[in-house]
Amino acid sequence: MTLRSEVIAMRELEEGEPVGYSGRWRAPRRSRIAVVACGYGDGYDRHARDGTPVLVNGQRCAIAGKVSMDMLTVDVTDVPDAVIGSEVVLWGRASNGVILPVDEVARYCDTISYTLLTGYCPGHRGVIMGVLFKRLVLCRNHVIPAHSPTRVTGLPGSESALCMSPPGCLGD
Repeated sequence: MTLRSEVIAMRELEEGEPVGYSGRWRAPRRSRIAVVACGYGDGYDRHARDGTPVLVNGQRCAIAGKVSMDMLTVDVTDVPDAVIGSEVVLWGRASNGVILPVDEVARYCDTISYTLLTGYCPGHRGVIMGVLFKRLVLCRNHVIPAHSPTRVTGLPGSESALCMSPPGCLGD
């Protein structure tokens, strides 16, 4: 299963500038930061710490700062081709074939992969609605509209599905 999103904004930082809630992460050098359309409101683990790996255009990068409700920030200083719209893989297989194992991401979140996967998977509580309903997904008793760029692929019986859990669904 692959969880992917995209870069929705870019920002240049000077050395020492803070990022995220309470400025926990500070740029160790002049840096480029990508804002990614995925956060704890979508079901991504809010405990992901600085350095949690993601793939941007198939290149390994690290989360910089705390995960926000609907976005997270990634240090893309060493990925010169990262631009708005670039593919971001939070776990799974990137378009170029590079794989980021969900187990590795889970270790950075101090949890297990099943916790991350069930935050996005419809499982027995979710229903993927068809095209007639404009691809809404009922997940953990919440309906999420199909306008988010965050996608889950590799689910049985579907090429791509939207399936995100609102805050509180993961028991935090």
